[in-house]
Amino acid sequence: MKVAYKFILLFLGAVVFFVLNLLLGTVKIPVDAVVSILLGDESVSEIWFNIVWSSRVPQALTATMAGAGLAVSGLQMQTVFRNPLAGPSVLGISNGASLGVAFVVLLSGSLGGVALSRLGYLGDAAMSVAAIVGALAVMALILYVSQKVKGNVTLLIIGVMIGYLANAVIGVLKFFSAEEDVKAFVVWGLGSFARVSGDQMMLFVTLMAVLLPLSMLLSKTMNILLLGDYYASNLGLNLKRARLWVISSSGILVAIVTAYCGPIMFIGLAVPHLCRALFRSSDHRILMPATMLTGACLALVCNLVARMPGFEGALPVNSVTALIGAPVIAAVLFGRKHDEVRE
Repeated sequence: MKVAYKFILLFLGAVVFFVLNLLLGTVKIPVDAVVSILLGDESVSEIWFNIVWSSRVPQALTATMAGAGLAVSGLQMQTVFRNPLAGPSVLGISNGASLGVAFVVLLSGSLGGVALSRLGYLGDAAMSVAAIVGALAVMALILYVSQKVKGNVTLLIIGVMIGYLANAVIGVLKFFSAEEDVKAFVVWGLGSFARVSGDQMMLFVTLMAVLLPLSMLLSKTMNILLLGDYYASNLGLNLKRARLWVISSSGILVAIVTAYCGPIMFIGLAVPHLCRALFRSSDHRILMPATMLTGACLALVCNLVARMPGFEGALPVNSVTALIGAPVIAAVLFGRKHDEVRE
């Protein structure tokens, strides 16, 4: 029952933070007005109506799904590599997405004469497509390499090297690009839940609503992987196939979130540790849904802080995730017993 109570608290926390994201922001809107707007009352101020439905609702939904997806991806990476420092960007998939965006954004002004940042919705759509193509290209390379190498450590090192190579190419593109294009790329790299709206938001939420439940099907496989390669093989698990499925699931989640929100850091690394400490369990049948809820809660809190009342505009999400999450995770890890800290 204790586990059930914890899940109930996490779910209630996600609901509360979701509602607060609708109620609070740089523009003060009365609670009764927000409720009326959500119920479809068009007699309320048109400005408030647009703020709630065009900004706050899409941001809250995007933060919920992105946080859940990154948290699950981080748990999968930490399990398959048996490394507590592994995260969604460990295989260079996020760097691949950044490289795709860099090619589109940084070369657009040089080759086409028109900066992509000036093209509005068309520019945003082009960046999303470029990020997905770049991330999936790197993931395909990683999956190919995973079939050729035996050790997880070797694959991990290759992934890190791919990330460094992508960053090197991005650096060269920055050097030869116009200042406005570089600024647009840097802003994209800060991460934001505010870019997704309208049809893009519906597509993003639909994709994540399909992929997250599918990732739950890997819970049993991930539990067996925790036993080590020798025992997993004796239990009849095909290690290459299992590793392929887990890395594919994690990579696709990272690719989609990065394409729509930019490279969001820290959530995928920290949330799995927080959930292990909270539930005191290594059972992925518990950890998978727990990371989804906790990741959604953390992303909603960060989005709330990023556009707190009194701030002009919004803070970069990556800055907020580190400022809020790092002290919490440090406190959790220092508070655990020595044998619980060891991974």
